[in-house]
Amino acid sequence: MINVGILGAGGIAALSHLPEIAAVEGMRVTHVCGRREQRLRLLCERFDVPRFSTSWAGLLGDDELDAVIVALPHPLHAEAGLAVLQRGLHLFMQKPLCTSIDEANQLAAASEARPAQIVYCRPSFDAIVYEMKRQLAAGAIGTISGAMARHSHGGPEVYYAEVTDSFEEPRVENDFWFFDADTAGGGALIDMGVYSIANIVALLGKVDHVTARMATVAKPTGMEDTATLILEMANGALATAETGWCDPARSSYLRVHGTAGKLIKRDEAIDYIRPSSFEREWAAPLVDVISPAPALNQHEEWLRCIESGRQPELSNLWVARHVTEIMLAAVASNESGARIAIETDPRMS
Repeated sequence: MINVGILGAGGIAALSHLPEIAAVEGMRVTHVCGRREQRLRLLCERFDVPRFSTSWAGLLGDDELDAVIVALPHPLHAEAGLAVLQRGLHLFMQKPLCTSIDEANQLAAASEARPAQIVYCRPSFDAIVYEMKRQLAAGAIGTISGAMARHSHGGPEVYYAEVTDSFEEPRVENDFWFFDADTAGGGALIDMGVYSIANIVALLGKVDHVTARMATVAKPTGMEDTATLILEMANGALATAETGWCDPARSSYLRVHGTAGKLIKRDEAIDYIRPSSFEREWAAPLVDVISPAPALNQHEEWLRCIESGRQPELSNLWVARHVTEIMLAAVASNESGARIAIETDPRMS
């Protein structure tokens, strides 16, 4: 049995980590840490967690822990992740990995010095992405020419309505750390854009250059609430990644185009579309639906990696560092109007 501690007792712990781990055989949460004792007591009662702390030292000093999930505000991720690795524990990093490339490099160095400690980094990838990756590797759509991804929703206030309701707390208007540059470390790009960028990297590999434009359309923040990135891939393809907090109807799409067809992600399936003729422009295409078996949830995948002693295939530290550099380069591109080079390399097994 793997004993897990959760550092951060907010919405992501209450709505994602705790209920998912409760369904994973061989893993249990035995310690949660946060600032609000009322929340901690509620989570311990709701999910049968035996211990809680209101300080990092209290959790990291627990000798019964095997692994820790970092579910803190974005600028605290690197400091906490390094502390977990130095403590000799397996690590699960909530997205984004961190807010600077120096922090990302420090985490990579600390992990490489401790290869037996498994580091799982959000975003996780569903069965659709893994199957799309297999299809691309098999040449199903020929030479890849482009990809498009978007992940967006209505903003932090929508998310926090659900969080406060789950904790049975009164709602607070316009008091969200997501909108404060000093506590958030970035706007919609690192909060939501991380998903679309990570999907493109998972499918197409390394990004060589980034050009980006961002805007603040409607939210009460000086940071971006909308962003579009052009990604120049090392394999020669071009991809666009879009995100935003101004899309309450929600959008999550992913498609890859090639010289012999295209793949379009649906909720639980893939549309595999190919031309019926290469000489008649309006000929009806051939459409097959690919329905892969469900993938492991993110915590069970982490557990299987711990048991096998292997780092995750896609949700690993090097992919997360590459995605972090892309997001930071996008910010620099938006500010300067320049095309920014990417130096890191994602390592995907």
